[in-house]
Amino acid sequence: MLTQLLPSEIDTLALGRRLAKQVRSGDVIALSGPLGAGKTALARGFIRQRLGRDVDVSSPTFALVQVYDQTTPAVWHFDLYRLDNPDDCVELGLDEALATGVCLIEWPEKAAAWLPRDRLDIALSADGSEDARMATLTPGPSWADRINQMPDLESPT
Repeated sequence: MLTQLLPSEIDTLALGRRLAKQVRSGDVIALSGPLGAGKTALARGFIRQRLGRDVDVSSPTFALVQVYDQTTPAVWHFDLYRLDNPDDCVELGLDEALATGVCLIEWPEKAAAWLPRDRLDIALSADGSEDARMATLTPGPSWADRINQMPDLESPT
């Protein structure tokens, strides 16, 4: 487990960009935390890095999923906040996303049974000031070496 202080939204976006450089097909990044914790900001930085351009990235709160297939592998951005039944993940295409793409999943606890054990869990929380956040990264086995190769992350806790 690693922690990273994110003093501003710019730092949250930057963490997303750094993670996007480490991602592989089939990877899952589970983003948890309360409303306003920075989950979508982190996803925005990640998606912009993967696409190589500045695009409007908003949380797919009402659609539940947004697919960015202009990159290989495709990035599937899920927001499961409004998901009532975990089995609805099939209708959202989660099984396809897990098999062929990269998944960013906000509110992953809503689909816990569907998620692979080997994933990167990121818990975001407020850290005192208005924009400051704390990110706690818990890497699964395939993520451990990649996270350790990111020298700008703080040492394990």
